[in-house]
Amino acid sequence: MKSLKKFSLFALLAALMVFAAACGGGASKDDTNGSDNAEPKTEEKEELSGSLVISGSSAMQPLVAAAAEEFMAENPKVDIQVNAGGSGTGLSQVAEGSVQIGNSDVFAEEKEGIPADELVDHKVAVVGMTAAVNPKAGIKDISQEDLIKVFTGKITNWKELGGADQKIVLVNRPDSSGTRAVFNKFALDGATPAEGITEDSSNTVKKIISETDGAVGYLAFSYFTDDTVTPLSIDGVEATDENVQTGKFPVWAYEHSYTKGEPDGLAKAFLDYLMTDDIQNNLLKEQGYLPVTKMKVERDAEGNQKDI
Repeated sequence: MKSLKKFSLFALLAALMVFAAACGGGASKDDTNGSDNAEPKTEEKEELSGSLVISGSSAMQPLVAAAAEEFMAENPKVDIQVNAGGSGTGLSQVAEGSVQIGNSDVFAEEKEGIPADELVDHKVAVVGMTAAVNPKAGIKDISQEDLIKVFTGKITNWKELGGADQKIVLVNRPDSSGTRAVFNKFALDGATPAEGITEDSSNTVKKIISETDGAVGYLAFSYFTDDTVTPLSIDGVEATDENVQTGKFPVWAYEHSYTKGEPDGLAKAFLDYLMTDDIQNNLLKEQGYLPVTKMKVERDAEGNQKDI
């Protein structure tokens, strides 16, 4: 009888030990699961700060300046300075390291003296350009052949084209201008313009054309915001975004933001910002530019165009 009692007591103790071990294991398992299911810690986004200097294309300045304003509003410790001066200036300055980003209407390969192999091209937009005339000239459409004659000085009065009896006043850009390079290449078929008023700022060019009877120059679509100057159709094709996107209108170019080598830090953050949906789909349109992603044709540095 005593032996039976001892055995029963031993069995009870053993059962209690097994139960305790099972409970301990369950607790350990629960703890492990709890650890696995814990939400990971979110890394705080690093606050951007510092300054960025950008120079180059006058045609690009309104777009980049507007994007810079929005970027600085979101990053109050950042200061971005956007200067014009022409594509050649932007490419030269970014190549020598005096600015972080150089804006250009043309490929770096097209500019003599620019070490294009040291620069990285970031195509951020597309710009359309066309001839702009004083409204009193009475001209809204011109053939490419006549356009070349106007800019090379072979046609000197608008009445020769059915317009007003006004002497034609040419408003050109300096050699460093990317707008000039694009216009000469695709509107004038490579012809060299005759001498005229030379001005590197698109805003000033627009002002001169609007205030000078018979004046003609050329501007990016983004500057045709009112009726003070008239954009010309070429060969009956209107200067519209859609006609550029489909390749029907010939005078257009990529807007390039070049860096010396791959960008990092603040320069990379700003370039990434330029490619966001908000900038590409909203700000570009507001500023008169076209998103690169909407193009149905593409061009290389030699000017060869093909369907995408």
